[in-house]
Amino acid sequence: MFHFTNLQHASIKSVKTPPATAVPPAADDLDFFVGKTLSALRRQQRLTIADVAHRAAISRGMLSKIENGQTTSLDTLHRLTDALGISLSTLFQRFQLPDGGAQYVRKGEGLEVVRRGTRRAHTYHLLAADRGPKRHFEPFLVTLTDESEIFPRFEHPGTEFIYLLEGKIRYKHGKQSYTLSPGDALTFRGDIPHGPETLIKLPIRMLSIIIYHEEPSAM
Repeated sequence: MFHFTNLQHASIKSVKTPPATAVPPAADDLDFFVGKTLSALRRQQRLTIADVAHRAAISRGMLSKIENGQTTSLDTLHRLTDALGISLSTLFQRFQLPDGGAQYVRKGEGLEVVRRGTRRAHTYHLLAADRGPKRHFEPFLVTLTDESEIFPRFEHPGTEFIYLLEGKIRYKHGKQSYTLSPGDALTFRGDIPHGPETLIKLPIRMLSIIIYHEEPSAM
């Protein structure tokens, strides 16, 4: 895990532009990886370089250099992650994932994610993450323990699959509601408003897996 204390203005080692005959920088080089990740996140949100540069209060030329892995600093990265709505830890966590084809997450060690609109006693633990800038899927272990919680309706790209492990819940998708008991599953489009409607039996634990579809890139 990276430690940022007293390093807000420290520069990450620069990647010099190689001559035409040089081998391109390796994908696991930090600056190169961060630049490509920021570029892909910007395109996913259909933002231009000018859009993000304006939000982060940096020049378009500087952002282009960062996306090409030529230079950056932690202070600038902090501005850019704020502009893109992600955290620094999320950005670097993707870099630290192992090179192999498997990810092993021990019980209780999944990254805790705060989902917009949720409050107390409602936790999401991310059980795996795609290495690199593009998300293909996100598996969560969701735990609900407060029956007085008022839930928002969520909307997101892709398809979501829910499998109830414990408890009992009434879950709403669009205009339809479904009562789920342990062993029940529900699959639905993520772009239609959805979310818990009634927590019938607590505690509730369920797997929530979101599969993302390909989206056109934005220049």
